[in-house]
Amino acid sequence: MVEALIKRNLKIHPQLNFPDYKSSILRAPKNKKISFSSTSTEFSGPVFNKNILGNLDNDLTLNFSKNNILPIGHKIIVFGKISDQFCNPIEGALIEIWQANAAGKYLHHNDNNSAPIDPNFAGCGRSITSSKGYYEFITIQPGPYPYPNRGIEWRPMHIHFSVFGKSFGQRLITQMYFEGDPLINSCPMVNSIPDEKAKQSLISTLDTSRSNTQKLLSYKFDIILRGTNQTFFENRKEGL
Repeated sequence: MVEALIKRNLKIHPQLNFPDYKSSILRAPKNKKISFSSTSTEFSGPVFNKNILGNLDNDLTLNFSKNNILPIGHKIIVFGKISDQFCNPIEGALIEIWQANAAGKYLHHNDNNSAPIDPNFAGCGRSITSSKGYYEFITIQPGPYPYPNRGIEWRPMHIHFSVFGKSFGQRLITQMYFEGDPLINSCPMVNSIPDEKAKQSLISTLDTSRSNTQKLLSYKFDIILRGTNQTFFENRKEGL
């Protein structure tokens, strides 16, 4: 039996038209929302396993480097566990991440930021969770960057996360912020989330014990897919 995709709970989501975030005014839908049943396209899809991964897919400091030259910036570890509301680990979930480089620049032709591109950093990687639900990435701490909003404002340092379940229809998207970043509280995108607990679920914590052991700053970002303690996701409340 195939389980239907879970509908969004719009009460916890950001306002679609949030004046402090200027782009939302242009992007917010004007017509009444509609819903329709899921099809076999959403139910079916590839089975993700470690065979699709390359040896360096979860090491963003090397997977795009030229002649093993490290990218510019502060090398960090981002790790955590994916679980359900009962603390059961989620095995075999495909995690994809993408981010700006240390200067706050994406390797994308639509990024108009004047900061330089790092020729040894693509800013994307992927991993599959272990039998105990764990994942890990080695990367460069992303820089904040300016964007036109109410004049010029700054996005906090962040990493985008995409989590796939057993099909393409089971996909959750979120962003991870860094503990202590003063730009978080002033970010209109963050502040468009009405629930304070949901905001806090997006902030990783500095793990000093692991940082000292591995001599790299390490940030822990656990993802909970369902329940009252779940992580906030951009495209739906409930998860896999």
